[in-house]
Amino acid sequence: MIQNNSKSKIRKLAESIALKYDEKITPLEKIVEAEDLEVFYDDYDKGTFDGMTVYDDENFYIHINTANGNRIDSARGRFTLAHELGHYIIDSHRIGLKLGLLEPHPSRTNQKQFNEIEREADYFASCLLMPEERFKKDFFRKNFSFELIDSLSKEYGVSITACAFRFAQIGSHPILIIYAENGIIKWTYSSDDFPFKYLLNNQKISDSFVMGEYFKNTATEISKTAQIWAIDCFNYVKAEDSNKKFYEHCITHKSSALSIIWED
Repeated sequence: MIQNNSKSKIRKLAESIALKYDEKITPLEKIVEAEDLEVFYDDYDKGTFDGMTVYDDENFYIHINTANGNRIDSARGRFTLAHELGHYIIDSHRIGLKLGLLEPHPSRTNQKQFNEIEREADYFASCLLMPEERFKKDFFRKNFSFELIDSLSKEYGVSITACAFRFAQIGSHPILIIYAENGIIKWTYSSDDFPFKYLLNNQKISDSFVMGEYFKNTATEISKTAQIWAIDCFNYVKAEDSNKKFYEHCITHKSSALSIIWED
């Protein structure tokens, strides 16, 4: 977990940069140019890494792996570049790389990060791409639905996952995000006030979830919203909460699935 004082500093730093520009889709290329950085987009083999920041011969270089879908104009590529900019712009990261105290390391997107440095760079990227002051205005007084996340993700040029994470952090409605592969939960993330959080990593997803139904037959991809019940889906549900209903929007791709869950 990022310490609160570090989190506040990172947020203010990232958002001060983003809000210098009028564009809703943060112009990362202008930031790269302003910082006089060199960014290389190349095929470094699929599955190896998404991005890497290197200090060499008194200069910083950012390498972006196109083999993993990190194009200059893709949501994945934009988040990867924003993450690497975090390594350069956050003082402790940049100084650590420069002094050799931090070894250059490949970062991967769409995976839960356990390393504090990676979590900080992810948070920087999220704040840079979806600054709170601007982002909150676009869901103010709007009812929550998957369509809201889908619309915001397009407006800000980010993935559904990145947008859902940001909404969970600062949004106006509590949500839970679940990611699973081959029927096994790999990670979950929720708003602080989401009522049920008792899902464990490496736990089989219940058939009561839309996601669970999908993994019983992965032949047909789905992207749909359906109603689910607390008593069927969550652990440790109190008797008075057993009739609570939620909505789950599940998006699938072959052996993986992402669900966003919310209550009316």
